[in-house]
Amino acid sequence: MRNFFAIFVIFGLISALYANEPHKGLKMPMDYRAVPFSKAQILQDGETKMFCNKCGMTLPMFYRTNHAATVDGKVMQFCSMYCLVEAMKDAKEVKDIKVVDNKSLKFIPANEAWYVVGSSKPATMAAKVSKYAFANKEDALEFAKKYGGKVMTFKEALEIAKRDFESDTKAKEMRQAKAAKKGEMIYKAKCKPIDKKFTSVAEAKAYVKSTKVCGDIKGKPLQALGLYLISR
Repeated sequence: MRNFFAIFVIFGLISALYANEPHKGLKMPMDYRAVPFSKAQILQDGETKMFCNKCGMTLPMFYRTNHAATVDGKVMQFCSMYCLVEAMKDAKEVKDIKVVDNKSLKFIPANEAWYVVGSSKPATMAAKVSKYAFANKEDALEFAKKYGGKVMTFKEALEIAKRDFESDTKAKEMRQAKAAKKGEMIYKAKCKPIDKKFTSVAEAKAYVKSTKVCGDIKGKPLQALGLYLISR
């Protein structure tokens, strides 16, 4: 009985911690990167289509930094340029790279986009340096004037992402390790036993959502749970 009460308290604290996360207010996202699910273009298919192909994060919650590409013949969507670079390192061929235009919220060819790198708006996956893209240079200049950062081409922004990849990866691994510990607490408090093995965070999250084995869990708690399920 004491163990049950302790688990109940822990889950209550976790729920309170994530009470104001972006997915709760789909009509008025709190995080600049997030958009209502209805406004997010999802270019990939399958059960895991709502999640980043590399890190598993929910794509609409980080939509303004989304990228997409044809990777070894398959269309994949990513939450960030960081995850795109990871795909480029892992795959044999990456082509037809696209990015979300922050003005129209539509995907555009990345090599035609203007990036604002290093603004005060939050970075996605990268430790510090944010990257937001625009179809028109005038829109990028206006954004940079308001939020800081430097306007540059896709090629220039990509070089920065590649340069920072190793340090960004170390920071990411530290964040994910902490999140996985929270995911373990959520699993013990909320979930029925899960024996299935997963090959990615996206796969784990899709399974949890489709089976409701952990109830109606979403957002950051779901991400933490996915990280725990692939790390155990």
